[in-house]
Amino acid sequence: MIKLTFCLHRLPSLSREEFQRYWREEHAPLVSSHAETLGIRRYVQTHAETHEMNDGIRASRDAPEMYDGIAELWWESWDAFFAAGENPGAEAAGAALLEDERKFIDLSRSPLWFNEEHVIVG
Repeated sequence: MIKLTFCLHRLPSLSREEFQRYWREEHAPLVSSHAETLGIRRYVQTHAETHEMNDGIRASRDAPEMYDGIAELWWESWDAFFAAGENPGAEAAGAALLEDERKFIDLSRSPLWFNEEHVIVG
């Protein structure tokens, strides 16, 4: 499996709650509606918790500010990923997702990359 990991920072104009509500209730159904066209086999949202423990653990490691969430998308293989890009409507689907992301994600501060998991425990 190939995975795309997207670490999200919200737009400065949104609270974390507003960002996470939009991401879950508006963007997630949009991703779902294009999943087959784009060959996406799995999509998971991890929402950051607003909790005082976060400040303590960050300070103990001199870590940067936390993300507001992480999106993970899976494809069967690189071949499947590239084949999906040839599907009718794939370009329009990708453009629709990007257009929606601009409504709630600070894209310039939100890194994303393709990766392969190596399970160590579990």
